Amino acid sequence: MYCPSCGQQQASEEIRFCSRCGFPLGLVAEVLANGGTLPQLLQLSKKPFFSRRNGLIFSLFWFIFFVLIITPFWGIVDVEEMAAFSAIVGVFGGLLIFLFSLFFLKKHQPSLTEAQFSRNETQAPNYLRGNQTQNALPPQQTQPAQDYVSPAGNWRAPDTGDLVQPGSVTEGTTKLLNKDD
Repeated sequence: MYCPSCGQQQASEEIRFCSRCGFPLGLVAEVLANGGTLPQLLQLSKKPFFSRRNGLIFSLFWFIFFVLIITPFWGIVDVEEMAAFSAIVGVFGGLLIFLFSLFFLKKHQPSLTEAQFSRNETQAPNYLRGNQTQNALPPQQTQPAQDYVSPAGNWRAPDTGDLVQPGSVTEGTTKLLNKDD
């Protein structure tokens, strides 16, 4: 297997990251194992027939069909009982389908291709994507200790060891002997 980012040949199929550029190879190995596809993406691309959007549209067509088409038809034919029945079925049936769809059906999740085509996305600028032409890790950068400049002002903590009183007479006399030498 070769790294898709830098082209480095990998020693094993189980490697998770490229040894040269650090590109994550776990997903690449899964794509190769499944013949170029991901099973998760195939499941996402399937559209469910019973979605909230489809239910709401069906309830609207139900209402229009029964109330605006079937009810006037039975009225023209002069069968008032069927006209009244179709009006009730149209209004209350459409309302029940609408409420069922609104509260019990899941929203339709657009597939990846639908999401890509529905939005007009432009490519991210180069400074957000990182350096795509870099084939290796950056060179090591060091700063010698002699070049280091300390921050301005008194940045070191004061030595408070002299402020502490000695715990015994021996410590005090030992300090005096050290000063004479």
